[in-house]
Formats: sequence, C-alpha cells, structure tokens
Amino acid sequence: MKFITENFLLETEIAQELYHDYAKEMPIIDYHNHLPPAEIASNHQFANITEVWLHGDHYKWRAMRALGINEKYITGTASDQDKFLKWAETVPNTLRNPLYHWTHLELLRYFDIDELLTPKNGLEIYQKTSEKLQDKTHSTLGLLKQRNVELLCTTDDPLDSLEHHLSAGQIDLGIQMLPAFRPDKAYAVEDVKTVMDYIERLADVTGISITNYQDYLDALRNRIAFFHQAGSRLSDHGLDQLYFFEQGDFNIETLFKKVLKGKALEHQEIHYFKFETLLHLCREYHKYGWTQQFHLGALRNNNERMLSTLGPDTGFDSIGDFQQAQSMSKFLNELDKSDQLAKTILYNLNPAQNEVFVTMAGNFNDGTIKGKMQYGSAWWYLDQLDGMEKQINTLSNMGMLSTFVGMLTDSRSFLSFPRHEYFRRLLCNIFGNDIKKGLVPKDIPFVGKMIQDISYHNAKSYFDFDGNSTNAGG
Repeated sequence: MKFITENFLLETEIAQELYHDYAKEMPIIDYHNHLPPAEIASNHQFANITEVWLHGDHYKWRAMRALGINEKYITGTASDQDKFLKWAETVPNTLRNPLYHWTHLELLRYFDIDELLTPKNGLEIYQKTSEKLQDKTHSTLGLLKQRNVELLCTTDDPLDSLEHHLSAGQIDLGIQMLPAFRPDKAYAVEDVKTVMDYIERLADVTGISITNYQDYLDALRNRIAFFHQAGSRLSDHGLDQLYFFEQGDFNIETLFKKVLKGKALEHQEIHYFKFETLLHLCREYHKYGWTQQFHLGALRNNNERMLSTLGPDTGFDSIGDFQQAQSMSKFLNELDKSDQLAKTILYNLNPAQNEVFVTMAGNFNDGTIKGKMQYGSAWWYLDQLDGMEKQINTLSNMGMLSTFVGMLTDSRSFLSFPRHEYFRRLLCNIFGNDIKKGLVPKDIPFVGKMIQDISYHNAKSYFDFDGNSTNAGG
C-alpha cells in the first residue's frame, strides 16, 4: 500500500507548488542534534537497521513498552534482528502517533521501501535495509548527503577534546560538522559527588588549578575559547526553568567551597549556583557572538526503578509544569541591562506555555539583529504535526514567522533528517491553506522566498558560521 505520496501533507495545489518549487531542494542546516561526532568523522558503516534506527531511540522504546513488549527486546539482550521484529509488531499500532509518519517517511527516503512496515514483512525489510546499509551510500556521511545536509552542529560537553571535529576539519567530509557547547554538568550541583569529579577533570583538561569559584569560571572560559577556535558558535542548556535571584542572595564562593568539600547544597542554594554560573557563561557567549539555546520544561527521570536499572535518557522523562515567565524575564533582563544578552533561542516543552515563550522572546528584540530572540522549533513531545502547527501559528500570531530559523532534528539517529522535509511540507501546507482562504495574498514568489528563508537562509545568516554577518534573513 502506497502511503507517502509526492504530495503527502500538501492539501492544496498552492501548497504543492510552494513545496516542490521552493522548499524541497533547499539544503539543510541542522543546528541542534545529538549525533556522535566519532561516527561522522570516521564515516561509520552500520551493521543493520536496528543499530542505526533503534539503538538510543527512546521515542520508539516508550511505544514498545506501552504495548507490553519485554525490555529484553528494547534495551536488553535480544539480537538486533529480534529487536527489529518487535518494532515491526509495534509500528501498525502507532497510528496517529508521529512515529508512524517518521517510520514510513524514513523507510522511503533512505531505502526506497514504499510499503507499510508490519509483522508480515518485518524480516524481509530488516534484511533489505541491513544489506543496503553496507553500501557507501549508506555510511554516516552517505546518509547525510542523501538528505542534502550542508552543516550540522553536534552537542558536546565542555570537557570534550573535540578531536573528531578537529580531525574532520583537516579533511573534506563534504559536510561541515561543528561543535555546540553544552555545560549542563558544570552546574549540576544537586549531585555533589559527580560535580566534584567534573571539577577535577576540568582542572586536568585546562591545566588550571581550581581552588575557588573564580578559578572555576576561568576554566570554563578557557573551554569556551577552545570551542570557539574549533568553530563552535552555539551553546545549549537543558533546564527545568531559568532561575533568577538578586546577586548576593547567597555567597557563591561559600557555595563553591561547600561543593569542593563534598557537602550537599540546600534546594535554593542549588538554584542560586545554577543562576550565577549560567549568568557568567551567557556573558561570555555574548563576548564571542554566539547564540545561546535554552531547552526548558522537561521533568526528567520520573521512574526511579527504571532509572536505577537503565540510567537516564532511556524514555522516562515527560512534560513539566514549571513556572517560567517571571524568572525567565528577570534572567534575560539581567543580561540585557548591561547589553550582554546574546542571540537567544527559547525552546518550550509545555504547550500551555507557547504564548508565554513567544511573547517573552519579543520583549528582548532591540533592533540590533534581525530575529535576535527566537521562539524555538517544536521540541521533543511537541515535535509532531499538531505541535509544529501550534508553534508556527503562535509565532505567526505573536511574533515574526519570517525571521524564524526553522527546523532541527534534536536526534541521535542518522535517519532522522526527513523531519526537515516533514516540517517544510507542513509549513507549505499552512501557507497554501491561508492563500486559498484569502488570508494571505497569492504572491507565490514572495511567499516562496519566505519559506526558503525559514527553511535555510535565516539559519545560515543568523548563526554566522562563516563570520560574514550577524543578521538573520535573506
């Protein structure tokens, strides 16, 4: 049964024209993902589709658990073939879940498989895809080039040597791979033992003896400079919310000394440490002209039993209901007061707060940079048809869609890049329906150019990877 047609998601002839004539062939800049740099630099070849598709994909794992499939076939000891066959059993039951669309779009785009995955054809598809994955066209670089990926930014800890990024810079991969600075562990003082080890390793990496908080900041600044030299132009932070205190509410040096001695901090002390450390980091990002990203609103590690068995990032995180507006406002304002607020992308996970995020971003546009403050693309649980439509519509109603830097994969899978196609089809469909209703003028070249900007040009200009401009847009 043919499911993904050439006009998939495109409900009007205008939407079809916009997609096929303007959006379809645009290159991809994937400015946030979790792909392993080593596998890109080495042009890794996957043994089978389970390795590239199911390993590490907690979206699929949650669906399989919901159907009562034993953990043996998810993260356990079952063979890769048996794990895939269990996924084939799962897929027909994911109707109306985004996994159903992602699965069949990826099978079609990477493997030319134009049929629905079921238990009946699971083994055949496993064998066919695994065989194709042995071709050079399906190595990591081959998969990226198939989807016209021009540049991607991985997500990297400050302690990372960036050896794979640096080695990639010495050879022609055909794709630009840059690091992004993700310092979450640097202020994760809720786990004192782990952060003590982190401080010791940071001292080793930088050659800076860390005996006080200023030393700690100097070491982190050292790593930011190193990342910048390696081509990094972005930072990223995963937090439940941005924190704000009046500086001096706690003595940061006293808190740091407690951490060095292995003493646990109180709840508010933990939040203050995160606030002040993040404030210093953000001022440094501004100094280098970086973009800072904040992924806010996840309630992580809800299932203690499974956390102790499988560890974090295995499918037991959910949407949180944190208060965001007031502390976000004060944090951003604290940076803006001294004109040290860098280009910023705010990602929201709770759909009830979409309007809060987009209007908050608009508060800090100051006319210096086109699209300086971004309401980020639909993230995690919102990265689906309804969630992306709501993100686009909220941004359109309360911000400036024309300056949006567009889609990203936020994925650990090399098969996830058709998400850019999915987003572009959805974007064209929205515009097509608006034109049909008379809500948008039928100026196809103008609308088509806007779609190209959102799909590609805005990101290329905004992040300024080549050092040519600081303005987003075409």
